[in-house]
Amino acid sequence: MTRKWLSIVGIGEDGLQGLSAIARSIVNEAEVIVGGDRHLAMLPIDDQREKLSWTSPISASVEAIIQRRGQSICVLASGDPMCYGIGVTLTRRIPVSEMTIIPAPSTFSLACARLGWSLTEVETLSLNARPPSLLQSYIYPGARLLILSEGKDTPAIVAKILTKRGYGGSKITVLERMGSSHERIVEATAASWSETEIAALNAIAVDCIVDAGVVPLPRLPGLPDNAYHHDGQLTKHEVRAITLAALAPTPGELLWDVGAGCGSISIEWMRSHSRCGAIAIEQNSSRLNYIADNAAALGTPNLQIVEGKAPHALKDLPAPDAIFIGGGATAEGLFNVCWSALRPGGRLVANVVTIEGEQTLFQWYQQVGGNLTRIAIQRAEPIGKFLGWRAMAPVTQWVVIKS
Repeated sequence: MTRKWLSIVGIGEDGLQGLSAIARSIVNEAEVIVGGDRHLAMLPIDDQREKLSWTSPISASVEAIIQRRGQSICVLASGDPMCYGIGVTLTRRIPVSEMTIIPAPSTFSLACARLGWSLTEVETLSLNARPPSLLQSYIYPGARLLILSEGKDTPAIVAKILTKRGYGGSKITVLERMGSSHERIVEATAASWSETEIAALNAIAVDCIVDAGVVPLPRLPGLPDNAYHHDGQLTKHEVRAITLAALAPTPGELLWDVGAGCGSISIEWMRSHSRCGAIAIEQNSSRLNYIADNAAALGTPNLQIVEGKAPHALKDLPAPDAIFIGGGATAEGLFNVCWSALRPGGRLVANVVTIEGEQTLFQWYQQVGGNLTRIAIQRAEPIGKFLGWRAMAPVTQWVVIKS
């Protein structure tokens, strides 16, 4: 049976005295104590045991813990260590069979208890050491958000994002130092937020209310074309919806968006789930700026952007679960590189609008099969006093699954 040498103990705002008897026993019997300065300051002044304080980068501290494998080590954490906490980081390097994890109530649990919200019916995210623009993809009418704050300035940042997005009437509740004798709750709308005296340790609850006249962005693929800044190199929203359906994003999967244009495909791939990742490859420098701006505005700031021309720019990228080729399909050697990199069971989708592009797709189809589809869209537009059908350039789409 594997010996459990590492313990992770969650601590609330009431400190060590709030621990259960078992948790307190684990802390008392440990040979090495690990934690932040705030946690280590909770120990008695005359405690002579070895102590490790978290360093930056935190990977150095993780290595220091691993080097002491076999000693009795206790990590002190805030709240639930497995909720955006250090427990998640440690379990990536150390088998859970070697650990004992004792959580305290998470910030989210405490917030729901204060607000009377059901934890299973809220959206949860952390803005601690993460780009605030992550919030953008969580906003929709009626959403209830619980946000782990980075510090005293985060509520004002959240209020500004909501107001600019057209959700100025949303109710913001800031919950400070929950579980302590200094607990405090501050409430206001996003548009009227002016509170500056906020405790550094706080969580933010948002009841999203869309302003009158504002058209909300859908969460499904096929965002309106005007949601993007672009120079014309944009997969139109009808074709985008069809393309995302063919790519079939699944949580945790990685997409290569080759010839990304303004980034619409990779952005909507990532918007499908917070664990979906994407790499946008684009050679045009001005379009790279469009991709970055669109990713931030639409809540996917972690989109990886690679400048360069495929297939050369694809070298050394992590293996994808899906590949979309929206530009440069006729580049020599592109298919061979993409097909070789694609994981078994992965999907490759390519869209072209030229005869030369169709010829290329047909050659690929002859090699590995798949399905060829012609997508023709017509939109009703004014012709004088009347309406008439105006055809968009037809798109030929090739979809294949690697066996």
